[in-house]
Amino acid sequence: MAELVPRFKEEHVFVIEAFIVHSVRESGRHGVVIGLSGGVDSALVAKLCADALGADRVLALALPDGKGGKDLRDAKKFAKALGIMFGVMNIGPIATSFERRLRASASPNPVAQGNLRARTRMAVLYYVANTEERIVMGTGNKSEILVGYTTKFGDGAADFLPIGDLYKTQVLGMARHLGLPPEIVDKVPTAGLWPGQTDEGELGIPYAELDRILLGIELQLEPDAIAEKAQVPLDHVGHVQALVASSVHKRKMPLIPKVGVRTVGLDWRE
Repeated sequence: MAELVPRFKEEHVFVIEAFIVHSVRESGRHGVVIGLSGGVDSALVAKLCADALGADRVLALALPDGKGGKDLRDAKKFAKALGIMFGVMNIGPIATSFERRLRASASPNPVAQGNLRARTRMAVLYYVANTEERIVMGTGNKSEILVGYTTKFGDGAADFLPIGDLYKTQVLGMARHLGLPPEIVDKVPTAGLWPGQTDEGELGIPYAELDRILLGIELQLEPDAIAEKAQVPLDHVGHVQALVASSVHKRKMPLIPKVGVRTVGLDWRE
């Protein structure tokens, strides 16, 4: 039975770094800005950008909601090791100001509050990108994109997504290959949107299992075949299929009703 496991390959590094160089050159901008959370995805993107462009063209911003704690210390230490520029902005007061104006505290909604913080971070990154002639390098991976584990127009928004075709397990493989610190690579994945929040807790499935199922879906295998080859319960396959199906809107530009000869998002090719 063929093994259904996404594998990191060394040539992925060269492909992605060439993509980064081309993307920045075509943009006409001076460099990139990255939201550096202290997690493995953003650390890997920072490393790839520094290697591809040179450390002097990379600005990393830590955007904690509050003091930041260990994640902030890890981000700062890693940025220093890479030799890239680093800054910190506490987005807590900005998000709290939004909530106060919206009277959100009267009926708190953790998901809405988490999404607001993700969108606040992206607003900060784009402000810096606009004022410093940079592009925003996103840090989303393929696993998150396919199941919609992103905030629309928040962390899902960026000019380019250099690791967007790597499953989380491939991200971990590349991070280890490139020598990223164990304290970052082995950290429990979290978006840091509220206390105690973890990726796998919200998704209801470990990344290792999720990625095997997603690869089966990518290969257009039948659910029974995915369950057998990925060695997972059939209902887990159904759960992931439902996540992929319900998040299609996050992977597309807003739909436009067709009234013209060629319509953006439908048949306008460029």
